[in-house]
Amino acid sequence: MNDITFNVFRFDPDSDSKPRFDTYMVPPFKKGLTVLEGLFYIQEKLDGSLAFRSSCREGVCGSCAMHVNGKYRLACETQVSDLRGDSVTVQPLAHLTVLRDLVVDMEPFFAKYKYIKPFLMPGNPPPERERPQTVGEHAKVMPSIDCILCACCHASCTVTSTDPEYLGPAALLWADRFMRDSRDNAEDERLGLVDHLHGIWRCHTIFSCQEVCPRDLDPTGAIADLKRRAIKRKLFGR
Repeated sequence: MNDITFNVFRFDPDSDSKPRFDTYMVPPFKKGLTVLEGLFYIQEKLDGSLAFRSSCREGVCGSCAMHVNGKYRLACETQVSDLRGDSVTVQPLAHLTVLRDLVVDMEPFFAKYKYIKPFLMPGNPPPERERPQTVGEHAKVMPSIDCILCACCHASCTVTSTDPEYLGPAALLWADRFMRDSRDNAEDERLGLVDHLHGIWRCHTIFSCQEVCPRDLDPTGAIADLKRRAIKRKLFGR
């Protein structure tokens, strides 16, 4: 097999006037070569100045999310052999400020996540041991609890590109997750956080967030659930 062409987005705001793509040739040094392993090869063997994020290499932490050959993916889970074409083109997540190369400023994304209060609010004193849940009650928060906050959905959403105040699919998915939790008792407060122009009503239901989620979650469906709850509260007061 011939060497693999990697076209990698490069930009250092401290020294570059505009972004560019640098090309590197990466040998297929192992079966099942992933995009992340290719980037590590470039960094370690060809260009030590290349910057990107990674941590677990197991598709759990979400830190290596990036745009690869036209789709937002986790670089650690994406095998080069599964990509179409004879080259690999890598870009950073969209709608977030590039700090350097493939590293973006995630603070705005996490600020929206914190805004929806991603923790239980039971509204009563803690029990002596725990707050029990039946299997059926737990199933209602599945699979949303598998979200790894990689921001692929945020980057793919067309609304986040035009409305910086939009909460985004990840934050709204988590808001719905806690609304569904039988141990939580703050529905009115949670709906108040998302029932506004830059919340659930800004979603255009394009499903791009659903298409790119590496955990096959359904942020669009979660937002639709929040809309139903908000309408029900307006009509019936609960």
